[in-house]
Parts: sequence; structure tokens; C-alpha cells
Amino acid sequence: MFVSSAPARLLGCLCTAAILAFVSGGCANKTSTAVNGISSGGGAPAAGSIMIGEYGSLTGDKSTFGHSTDNGVELAVKGVNAAGGVNGHPLAVDVQDDAGTPDGASSVVKKIITSDKPTAVIGEVASTLSIQAAPICNAAKVPMISPSSTNPKVTTLGPYIFRICFIDPFQGTAAAKFALGTLHAKKAAILTDAGNDYSIGLTKFFTQSFTQGGGQIVVSQNYGKDDVDFSSQLTQIKAQNPDVLYVPGYYGQVGPIAKQARAIGLTVPLLGGDGWDSPKLVEGAGGPGGALEGSYFTNHSSMSNSDPTIQKFVSAYKAGYGGQQPDSLAALGYDSIGVLADAMKRAGAPADGDYSSLAYRAKLRDAIAATKGYKGITGTITIGPDRNAIKPAVVLQIHGADYKYVTTVNP
Repeated sequence: MFVSSAPARLLGCLCTAAILAFVSGGCANKTSTAVNGISSGGGAPAAGSIMIGEYGSLTGDKSTFGHSTDNGVELAVKGVNAAGGVNGHPLAVDVQDDAGTPDGASSVVKKIITSDKPTAVIGEVASTLSIQAAPICNAAKVPMISPSSTNPKVTTLGPYIFRICFIDPFQGTAAAKFALGTLHAKKAAILTDAGNDYSIGLTKFFTQSFTQGGGQIVVSQNYGKDDVDFSSQLTQIKAQNPDVLYVPGYYGQVGPIAKQARAIGLTVPLLGGDGWDSPKLVEGAGGPGGALEGSYFTNHSSMSNSDPTIQKFVSAYKAGYGGQQPDSLAALGYDSIGVLADAMKRAGAPADGDYSSLAYRAKLRDAIAATKGYKGITGTITIGPDRNAIKPAVVLQIHGADYKYVTTVNP
């Protein structure tokens, strides 16, 4: 992870606008990325750096999640450091690849805590991996902020565990309300990744809300994370003549599911969750105009939003990452650093200068918990008493290679 050594200038408020003021000025060009290590444009972290750990799926079948999040984290760290850091100290981030596996997540988080003695940890995207690592951070009393793990269990694992995204009871409900109210669906089918905490949770909450709203779940089928043939499940789904097919899985299998659904004549709208959000989603469904054309998914934000702060972020991200369009995971990675840096400012500087001490981490935990009205890229973030963010969801529709904003669903 790049670490800026810009001259220190103290910030009164480490808000999104202040961070963007520095990254939008051209300092966002990507110099290097650390995988399983610390990078500072090819060198060591600056003296006096505050160490932050980050773990994510930089390889494996969820690698776009990890890279998008890491890019967002890196962009925010550059902005914070260019603006003077936290109390005059630059942030340094040790990025560790968990390869998208539970064992990998627990292994690298143990390594981060033992080797780095971090002030805080950022990660993961996938709920199953956050659930694996959260008890380790909590036992060590190191605050952990998940940018985008939505399964409710994540933050129940201890008082040091936070997230800055909405949770699945809300996301599943938002999808059900959209299916009922906008798509006018009366009958829904569901295809669930049976080994995925995220997918199971969304299925549960979509089912509850859809049936409570007067809809009927006519068929529910499962698949596994390594499956490539979904024809049996889809044939059974088609036979029940649903109005909508809810697929709360990850992008890698959603594309093939859509292609196989269309191949057997299942033409109803597909609806999913934020696990669809990846540059590779449409590619896996046959490209723009392919099997996912016109389908919908719930997400954390829309990068096509005309809000000037969002568009400054989009411009800075494109400048730093070869013209790539950021997704919501990149924005959540960015906001996770913004929320953390803001909380560190409010926690104050430790009298002994030790940002890794147990005493400071306890103060930081309390400051994160007290976050209210932080204006991020993904919306205004307030941390509730259960350490979950209270914020709206958006519904996006796939048009070609783009995700077009449809509506906002408020809590």
C-alpha cells in the first residue's frame, strides 16, 4: 500500500471533501500495490507512521472484491496523508491477501496482529471471511471495520467489530419491496449459494419480506460454490412460472446462471444483491446486451450519481487506476478509511505517542462507535448501537456494461 510522506498539515475534520481535495489534485496515480506486505512507493513506511492492517481477497474467485476495496483504501490513505495524516502522522497499511478462503482470512489476520501491532484492521468484503477473522481482532482488542460484509452475524462477534455498510435484513427487504412494488411480482423463485453465509442470509430476509408483502415463493433451489451447471435447478424454477428470479450470490456464478436461464427460455427478470457488483459480472453473462441485460441488483451507491463529491471520487479513481470506473466496493473501501481517520482525530493523540497501545485502541473503539453523520461517498454514515451503519440502499439496472440508477430504498 502506498504511503505518502507529504509534509504534515493538521486537519480540523478528516471529511470526504477534505480527503478528495488532495487526491483530485493529481496525487492519486498508483505507484505500487503491496500484496502480503507494506509498500511506500517501493520503500518502507515513513517514520512515525500509524499502522493499519487490511485483509482481502486479492486472488481467488472473489478477487475483484479485494482489488476494488484495496484501491479505494489506497486512494483514501493517499488523501489523508497528503493532507497531513492523523495528528501529523501518516497512515501506513499492510495489505494481506487471504485468497478468498476462511483459513486464509484467519491466518493473515493473526499475522497482521502479531507482526504489525496495528491500530485498526480493515476487512473483509465477504461475510464468511469477516466472520472467520472478527473474533481474532476482537480478542486482541483491535478495532476492525468491514467495508461491505452485510451478514448480521459479523458485528455480533464482539464490541471491537464494526461495519460501514447496511446489513442483509435491510438489503433483503429492499429487494423484496422492489420486486413487489416496482416489478409487480406476485411469485418469486430463489436460487441460493447454500455454502455462503451472505447468500443464505439474503434468502432468509427476502423470503420474509416478500411473503409478508403478499408475494409467494413458488420454488427455492440451492447450488454450491464450485458448481458450473445449473440446468437442473433452473428447469425446476421455470416449471413454477415465477415473475422474478432472486439470485443472492457472487458475481462469478451469477453470469453463468443468467446465461443458462436464458438458454432454457427462462426470461423473467433476475434480481440480486451487492455481491453482483464487479467489473466481471456482465462479462460472465456473455458481455453487454447479454443474459443479464435489464436485470436488477441492490447496492450501496451509484457511481453515476451527479453529486459533486461522488463525481470527484470517480475522477480521482479513474486518474489513479488507468481509467477504471470505480464500483461500490471501491467507494466503501474509501469510506472505511475516512471513517477510521475521522474517529482517530476525535479520539485525540495518545499522551505517550503510542497509537498501537491497548489504551488508545479502546479510545478509538469508542470514537468509531460514536460516528454520526459522516458524509462519505456511499452516503451519510452513522454507526448504530449494534455497530452497524444506518444508511439507504439503491437499486441498479444493468444496461450494456453500465449499472444505471433506478431508485433509493431508505431504512
